[in-house]
Amino acid sequence: MTEAAHDRGATAHRTPRARALARARGRVRRLPRWWPLPAGILLGVVAGGSYGFTATPQYTATSYVIAVPADKADPVSALGFAQAYSRVATQIAVLADAQVAAGVPVSTLRSSVRAETSPDAPMVSISAQSASPTRARAMADAVARALATEANHTKDDTHVELLRFTRAVKPTEPSSASPGLTTLVGTCAGGLLGGLALLLRPRREAGQSGGAATVPAPADRTHPAAEPVRGGA
Repeated sequence: MTEAAHDRGATAHRTPRARALARARGRVRRLPRWWPLPAGILLGVVAGGSYGFTATPQYTATSYVIAVPADKADPVSALGFAQAYSRVATQIAVLADAQVAAGVPVSTLRSSVRAETSPDAPMVSISAQSASPTRARAMADAVARALATEANHTKDDTHVELLRFTRAVKPTEPSSASPGLTTLVGTCAGGLLGGLALLLRPRREAGQSGGAATVPAPADRTHPAAEPVRGGA
């Protein structure tokens, strides 16, 4: 039995699943080598656009409190206490007092509220994020009020009073990424992954390029007859 007949017999005895996999591998080999790049870009566009259109918009509201030193206190100490208050703003002692006014449990406040302070001003910003603009404003104001109340319990010892500077304003636009931005980010990420896959993909061998290999012709081993050596005159 010849080798070609043996291969045909082996192909005939393959299972349908093996034949389907062999056909799929053959189609992949026939694709151009740069196909991972457009495929990655298309996948990124679909993933980014789907996330942007299906994700719930989030709104952020911010309330501010300011640390004011007493008459005989060092003004620099107010800055240090403002930084300390920003660290305790999301602790249980403060959030437990704010949950009633905010209308949400402590767990929601811990995951939705952030406190930050300025390095050159004794001011603390309380930001709350929610799918409802009204709920975001209520959470920010409730935490700011509870923080000021908690801090002023010890103002006779710290000589620093924490006052509410501004109340939160109801947000009118979402702070989360828009569908256009998520689509753009997905396109960039998909293009990057497709380019990396293209760079890491092994190159095709010469025998897999689809064309027959060119065999060089044998070298001519015949040599011209040596010319007779002529003697000098």
